[in-house]
Amino acid sequence: MHPRQLPTSSLTRLATAQAGVVTREQATALGMSRHAIQRLTTAGDWVPLARGIYLTAPIVPTWPALAWSGVLIGGDGARLGGEAAAYLNRLIPEPPSEIDVLVPAGRTVRVHGSWSFHRESPGARSAGTSGSPPRLGIAATVVDLCDHGSPSDTVHWLTTAVQKRLTTPEAILREMAGRARVTHRQLMLDLLTDVAAGAESALEVSYLRDVERAHGLPRGRRQGQRLGLPYHSDVGYDDFQTLVELDGRDGHVGSGRFRDMARDNTFATALWLTLRYGWFDVVDRPCQVAWQVATTLIQRAWRGFPTRCARCATVPEAELERVA
Repeated sequence: MHPRQLPTSSLTRLATAQAGVVTREQATALGMSRHAIQRLTTAGDWVPLARGIYLTAPIVPTWPALAWSGVLIGGDGARLGGEAAAYLNRLIPEPPSEIDVLVPAGRTVRVHGSWSFHRESPGARSAGTSGSPPRLGIAATVVDLCDHGSPSDTVHWLTTAVQKRLTTPEAILREMAGRARVTHRQLMLDLLTDVAAGAESALEVSYLRDVERAHGLPRGRRQGQRLGLPYHSDVGYDDFQTLVELDGRDGHVGSGRFRDMARDNTFATALWLTLRYGWFDVVDRPCQVAWQVATTLIQRAWRGFPTRCARCATVPEAELERVA
């Protein structure tokens, strides 16, 4: 009878670093015989996840264990992409059920399970790999997600990544510059200009493009503090003591609503006016919003005049604020 062979301390450390997963080659290189591996799997102490890939504990594999398994199955140079990389880069809150794995061009992987393997041509993305398990960097992840999404998805991914301070417009532009093909290149370039101007959400981008710019309003200052108060306003027309707050939710509840009320009241005591708009206002009624903001600014000494955009022609005159 062969004496029972236990994993070495080196193998145990490696398994811990890889969410409990090791390959057959790693195990044998660190002192385990093939007979010992077979005995552990037969006894149920190790769980095979794919050919030559083992979970070194008799439990249901966690998502990190599956992610590591995908990279190990993919072999040298493999890395996570898509929403798997987005999750690990803190761009999305929940792990995806299907794990995208990028493998070097020329390598074919056919394995059933939680993984989707994609061959990656040289130079298709920046070569930089980060994290453990290895994955695309955040800028490359954002560009990939935009590439495979709709225009509205593109707005979402760009604004979310920058709003969360995960990357910068400059880093995304560098990633785009290194790619021969970017599906929504011009849209992304325009959006990154908007984001660099201070718009931090899809709603703020819509306000900047479809309300402010489209109607010739003064350029507001975004995400700034005023009067020494501990509040950041979405858009401020400081010369006219007017603030615009944008809320993409259906409405504040609980303490959030009262914080907004306290902020508005504090500014009101200093003779600053706050206008509030939601998603429906800005996306579906941008012309009406623009005319209302323009009327307010004119009443507060703006000497300009709003311009009509192409959509204004479809809006009944009665729905546009009269400005003089």
